[in-house]
Amino acid sequence: MNENNITAIIENEEEMNRAYDIAASLVEEVEKVIIGKHHEVVMLITSLLAGGHVLIEDVPGVGKTTLAATLAKAAGLSFKRAQFTPDVMASDITGFNIYNRQTESFDFKEGLVMCNILLADEINRASPKTQSALLESMEENRVTVDGVSYDVPDPFMVIATQNPTGYVGTYPLPEAQLDRFCIKLSMGYPTLNEEIDIINFRKTENPMDNVKPIVNNGIVRELRDICQYIHVEEEIYKYIVLLVSATRNHESLALGASPRSSLMLMRMAQAYAFMHRRNFVLPEDIAAIYRHTIAHRLILKQEAKLSRITADTLLLDILRKTEVPYKTKRRPADDEKAR
Repeated sequence: MNENNITAIIENEEEMNRAYDIAASLVEEVEKVIIGKHHEVVMLITSLLAGGHVLIEDVPGVGKTTLAATLAKAAGLSFKRAQFTPDVMASDITGFNIYNRQTESFDFKEGLVMCNILLADEINRASPKTQSALLESMEENRVTVDGVSYDVPDPFMVIATQNPTGYVGTYPLPEAQLDRFCIKLSMGYPTLNEEIDIINFRKTENPMDNVKPIVNNGIVRELRDICQYIHVEEEIYKYIVLLVSATRNHESLALGASPRSSLMLMRMAQAYAFMHRRNFVLPEDIAAIYRHTIAHRLILKQEAKLSRITADTLLLDILRKTEVPYKTKRRPADDEKAR
C-alpha cells in the first residue's frame, strides 16, 4: 500500500473501525486456545504488527509453543518450528547450496527461515554460531548464503523460547541477539479456574483444531502498514528518547539500551495504540510497553545483582522520574477519554 492509500484509511473512521475489528477478531481467535493470557496474546500480536520479534522465557509446559502455533494458524501465516539443539547447524536455519549433477550447477535449498513465523524453540540450547544465523534475517529480512542474498517471506517473525531454570548445556544469548528481539514475554502459571478450563477443554480434543484463519499475509501487511502511520507527536518522540537514554547513564547498569530500542519502542507504541482502537499514540502507551521492550536489553552491574535489584525495578524508577508529556496541559476530560 502506498502512503496516500494508508493516509486515506487512517482518516476514514469506518475503514479504521474495520481494521480495529480485524485485529480484535485475531485476538479472540487465538484466545480460543490460549486461556487467561489476554495481555500476552495482545502483546504478541502487537509485536507482529510492529514488525518485531519476540522472546518468551518461562518454564516448560505453560503454552509458549502453543501460543506461537496458534497465532500462525489464526493469522493464516506459514509456520515452521526449529528445535534448537547443539547439533543444529547454521545452514539448517539459513539454507545451503547443493550441487546438481544434472544441471552441473548449485541449487539453493531453503532453510527454516523461509516462512512467515519461525518458532525457535529453546534457542539457547543451540551453539552461538547457529544462534547467529538468525541475526541477518531478524534485522534485514534476508539471508546470505555463499555471497547471494535471499529475501525471507513478508511478514517475517521469529518467536524464540527459552527455559530460565535450565542452564546445563545452554549458551546464553549474546547482547546483539537480545537487542534484535522487540519484546520479551513471560507466560506465567494459570489461575485455578483457568487451569480447570484448560484441562476440561482438552479432555476430548485439541482446541487448536477449531482455530480458523482470520486474516492472511496480505491483510497482516496492510495492518502493519497502517500501524506505521499511527500519529506520533514530537513530545512523544522526546519522551521515548528520554526513557531510553536514561538507561545509559544509570548507576546500576553496565549496559543501557541502544538506539534500536528507541525505534522498537516507537513502533510498538504505534501498534499498541492501534490495538486499543486509536490512531494516535499517548504517553500511557509508552508506559504500558516500556518494560517489555527495554528490560531484556539491559545488563545490571554486579553490585545491583547482589542487592537483588532487577531491570524491571530500575525501569519503573526511570518511568517515575521522567517527565510525562502533556501532564500539565491535559484536562481531566482528556484523561477520562484516554482510559
